[in-house]
Amino acid sequence: MMLSPSAESPDDRNSLYSQSQNNRHKSGDKTSPISVILVSSGSRGNKLLFRYPFQRAADCPSSLSAKQRNPYALNTTGDVLEDPDGDSREQCPLTDEQLVAGFSDSILATILATKNDMCGKKFELKIDNVRFVGHPTLLQHSPLIQVSKTDPSPKREMPTMILFNVVFALRANADPSVISCMHNLSRRIAIALQHEERRCQYLTREAKLMLSLQDEITTTTENGTPQSPFRQILPKCKLARDLKEAYDSLCTTGVVRLHINNWLEVSFCLPHKIHRVGGNYIPPEALERSLKAIRPYHALLLLESEKALLDQLPLDCSPAMVRLIKICSAVKNLQQLAQDADLALLQIFQIAAHLVYWGKAIIIFPLCENNVYMLSPHANISLYSALAKQFAQQFSGHDLPSMLAKFSLPVSLAEFRNPLEAPAQEAQLIQMVVWMLQRRLLIQLHTYVCLLIPPSEDEPTPKDEELPLAARVGGRSLSTPSALSFGSPTSSDDMTLTSPSMENSSAELLPGGDSPLNKRMTETLLASLSEHERQVILNIPAAQNPEDLRMFARLLHYFRGHHHLEEIMYNENMRRSQLKTLFDKFRSVLIVTNHEDPIISIFQSPME
Repeated sequence: MMLSPSAESPDDRNSLYSQSQNNRHKSGDKTSPISVILVSSGSRGNKLLFRYPFQRAADCPSSLSAKQRNPYALNTTGDVLEDPDGDSREQCPLTDEQLVAGFSDSILATILATKNDMCGKKFELKIDNVRFVGHPTLLQHSPLIQVSKTDPSPKREMPTMILFNVVFALRANADPSVISCMHNLSRRIAIALQHEERRCQYLTREAKLMLSLQDEITTTTENGTPQSPFRQILPKCKLARDLKEAYDSLCTTGVVRLHINNWLEVSFCLPHKIHRVGGNYIPPEALERSLKAIRPYHALLLLESEKALLDQLPLDCSPAMVRLIKICSAVKNLQQLAQDADLALLQIFQIAAHLVYWGKAIIIFPLCENNVYMLSPHANISLYSALAKQFAQQFSGHDLPSMLAKFSLPVSLAEFRNPLEAPAQEAQLIQMVVWMLQRRLLIQLHTYVCLLIPPSEDEPTPKDEELPLAARVGGRSLSTPSALSFGSPTSSDDMTLTSPSMENSSAELLPGGDSPLNKRMTETLLASLSEHERQVILNIPAAQNPEDLRMFARLLHYFRGHHHLEEIMYNENMRRSQLKTLFDKFRSVLIVTNHEDPIISIFQSPME
């Protein structure tokens, strides 16, 4: 179940490809491949079946090296000096195409067609400034039985191809995560080709077509300039067009969707191309950590319209995904989506992670009037930007710079509420906030609380490196709860939460505020603190109230700066007003800060 890229005309696709090629050559993009190569090994030896982009002899350094030159002359031809790190510093650097064009077809066929023992494993080879990544695959044919009319005895004919390898050429200093992704794509294509070869010998037919065209096509033009035979192979060979399409997609959108032999679908996305904020890409490792940390109180924000997203889904996609997309809303959390869609919460998590990974959605906190937003430091605030034009077209009568100016300082959505305005205006405000969140123009700030006990005069002040605040706040042996309770995470004070966490919480004390049992339970919760810390807390006037003290002790493990206010409300089934009142009563030992939620901040701010 994969998502497809938006439909584009061939002219648009070629334009995007040309633009991507130019940008990639100028900036040295390490996320785009340099070339895609298909090699095979069989009874006819090692063969290079196809390569793209085509080798142009005029750009090939090997043709330049054939010319006689003075060995003592300065390097003025733009040849690449050997650089073990793959980051050349020559005065006239070669383009990415020229890096691979320096390898002849016979050399590539020799070094990329591996031995049988290496099949089914990751193939990685670095030569100078180029790194080749592939997944060599062994073809396990069943012998073909042929019966001749003259000789009725069956004869077994062994296949001519033994193994093949779809290789992507990258810059030698490419990021390891990009190398891993390219190997994954090579493996997926190899599995599909292997399946079609077993089913109908698709790869054998395509390989024979490529080799026959290479033998037939004249490699010289009228003026004697060598011409690549792969240019003539492309319009006649479906597999060659698939490899070209994969290369073009990797260089532009990062989303690849192929139909091998018009039958098997191969879908792939390069997260480095899709997940970009402020011109920088989000590392896949950070994206994976964020997806593992999403909670039921988070929400899913679609980055495209419902219709556009449904049109991109394949015909055999999961009905659960269609159901989720249709009911998805920025004001509903994942728990509420699971209830409305009648799906398991785990399945909602999986679909949400799938949509986020493919760049079709991001994780946010559900919109409510208590949410605090501010202008992103990386937002484009130009008066005549493309975003400003889109905003003016979608929301007539409003302009983007004026709207962004309202969020110059942190502001809650409740401050925009005007009881005299019509409900339609409030709905439009929500739509504008959603629009700005989709474009990463706003960031949300959450409230975090840290316990900070002033040191005793008799005790020496501990060093910062010995007791970091994040590890020390709340006691020396406190642990974060390992499980979260599920329920409504609404942050409005006028609604009752339904989280069952109170039933299992150790703070569900018996009625009768000052009973001996309640006192012992409160003392147990405070036992992790030192004697000095307990005395400081007990000397606070609010601690004289048993109910306030019990609530403080109950929430003590949250006062380490790791849990924001909305998470505490959700886990402990409490109102915002209750928590703020408690924070105010114990403000002498509590520090309140406001910053982004690390779980969702990677979708709003670029990684430094």
